[in-house]
Amino acid sequence: CHAIDKQVVGPSYKAVAAKYKGDAAAPTKLAEKIKKGGSGVWGAVPMPPNPQVSDADMKALVQWILAQK
Repeated sequence: CHAIDKQVVGPSYKAVAAKYKGDAAAPTKLAEKIKKGGSGVWGAVPMPPNPQVSDADMKALVQWILAQK
């Protein structure tokens, strides 16, 4: 659903990093979106929930996404 530098179904990881750059609450917001899913932030297509992702993997994933430039 996501690619590093281009929109597929959802936004690119670079676009997500740019949107949340400088937002101290971004790691918490993104972790919640990954875990619970969401819609409306990037358009009409909802992101499904991913409750199977462990907290440790979630933290690593969010850090990696936010590090994209």
